[in-house]
Amino acid sequence: MMSVRLAAPIVLAMILLAACGFQLKGRQDYAFKRLYIEPSGMVSSAMTARLKRMIQAGSDTLVVNEVRDAEVIFSISTSRNQRALSLTAQGVVEEYELVSTVTYALTSADGMVLIPSSMMRLNRSMTYSDRYTLAKQTESELLYRDMENDAIDQLMRRLALVNKFKPVNESVPVVQPRAPLPPPPL
Repeated sequence: MMSVRLAAPIVLAMILLAACGFQLKGRQDYAFKRLYIEPSGMVSSAMTARLKRMIQAGSDTLVVNEVRDAEVIFSISTSRNQRALSLTAQGVVEEYELVSTVTYALTSADGMVLIPSSMMRLNRSMTYSDRYTLAKQTESELLYRDMENDAIDQLMRRLALVNKFKPVNESVPVVQPRAPLPPPPL
């Protein structure tokens, strides 16, 4: 009788997770089997390494080191920016918005565009204090790294959408970046 009482919550949790559409990450079946990653701009080696690791571990696609060995070329570039999000009454920055922009495209080796040049913009807010400058620099690096990891997860899902080597329909609407935040009240 005791084991039924213990098992009931576990079974109930499994049913609820299945009902909401929860699914563990599985292996991807990309339409391409050899991919070359072409980083440019401020793409960190850690980001490139993690992207390579995620693709190879989560699929049967091999990330090659030479363009000539690739079926598709994945171009990626990143940039970082920050701006004051809020100010104190004395005009001192109290909060920053950190922005990471990732631009990417996927083309076949013969030049066919599979994913047109697209942009992903991620942001995080961070409080700031002059008293903790070094700690806040470290925090901003951690937030940028978190945004990189989030971008990689999104890129993996977008690569999975390529199911055939067909040119992209150019009439597909592009997602516009959201409107800028209003200036903080003074």
